[in-house]
Amino acid sequence: MAKKKILFECQHCGLTTPKWMGKCTNCGAWDSFVELNEHQQEVVKQTKTASASSAKAISINEVIEEEIYRFSSLDTELDNVLGGGIVPGSLTLIGGSPGVGKSTLLLKVGANIASTAKDVLYVTGEESTSQIKMRANRLESNHDSLYLLSEIRLEQILVELEHRDYDFLIIDSIQTIYSENITSAPGSVTQVRQITFELMRIAKEKGLAIFIIGHITKEGSIAGPRVLEHMVDTVLYFEGDSSQELRILRGFKNRFGATSEIGVFEMKAEGLVSATDIASRFFNRNSSQSGSALTVIMEGSRPIILEVQALVSESHTPNAKRQATGFDNNRLNMLLALLERKLEIPLSGYDVFINITGGIKITETAADLAILAAIISSFRDRAISKETIFIGEVSLVGDVREVYALDARLKEAKMQNITKALVSKKPLEKTSIKTFIVDEVTKLLEWY
Repeated sequence: MAKKKILFECQHCGLTTPKWMGKCTNCGAWDSFVELNEHQQEVVKQTKTASASSAKAISINEVIEEEIYRFSSLDTELDNVLGGGIVPGSLTLIGGSPGVGKSTLLLKVGANIASTAKDVLYVTGEESTSQIKMRANRLESNHDSLYLLSEIRLEQILVELEHRDYDFLIIDSIQTIYSENITSAPGSVTQVRQITFELMRIAKEKGLAIFIIGHITKEGSIAGPRVLEHMVDTVLYFEGDSSQELRILRGFKNRFGATSEIGVFEMKAEGLVSATDIASRFFNRNSSQSGSALTVIMEGSRPIILEVQALVSESHTPNAKRQATGFDNNRLNMLLALLERKLEIPLSGYDVFINITGGIKITETAADLAILAAIISSFRDRAISKETIFIGEVSLVGDVREVYALDARLKEAKMQNITKALVSKKPLEKTSIKTFIVDEVTKLLEWY
């Protein structure tokens, strides 16, 4: 008699092991391993070997390049994030916190596509069709080519896909769909893996564009297994609180385009729509105040002017607080240490708080000079003109280094009536903005 094979699987990341472990060595989750039965082990084996092919290897010079066809979602911001539009046969995952606007956006996009005589199927596993209808009435998204299906069984969804030749499919949400052939609960690793594999197969075979909604955890990652993000073609995340007017859709993975682009949306009575005139949404044009400085960051190919706010106050505790919202806290500590060492500004007895307005999280280093300027402005209680921007990366040795796309940043600043710019190097193109070269942080004190 053959020995029964035992296999355990982590319910957070999908790692499989022949022995049970208290802590996952891949994702660090505790008590997350469950034993798989024979059918579940077969599902794991099938999905892992599904990409294997018996085709012979050929030279890369013999490969025929296929042109990627796209169709518009009729939403400029979403098309921008996707790299120009929706690719038929693609599988896209959209994540975000509850209430941020995932379902609202996709219902509006589905209606837009349906208005172009394409058949769209909206599968809802959390709401009834009447609830979706009420939202569609508010969004003015009623079209004959938009079909609703309230179903959580994968097999019934596949039957409906065979019944009509759809062009666009929305799954809301992946955590609620389950397969009757698997005994695991909806949202488990085995269920999500099998369902995503089936949806990916349907997308490639039929050339059907599929969008999947996924919930996120408190840590900001997609709820459930990480294997879901690896299987799809595109991963998009909503940033921003449901109480904020502006929401940012950021691409983290895109097999058909760049991942550095963002989309900015605005929540209105008619739903989540592409924001217009976003250039002035992230900074205040009112009178100058101490602790505020402007900078220009690049989100993909889009320059955005941001306001950096700093508050320096005397600390009444042994350990001074250093807290940043929208900026890396570790980099803030490095810049504060640099201020104390190079500029001899005693900040050890002061609490320092940094905030990036508009809900954007800065991931590049071009805002370093503006962070320092805002901190010095708050410490000395001296305001900085709203017509001045600071662009530059600050190194540990105290010099200010140039950043990429400086000309594009200055061009955007000119459009917003900025007259002065502190940069580390003169721009290549001529500009009417008066530029001042600041190649060392010590020269920053000349402005106060």
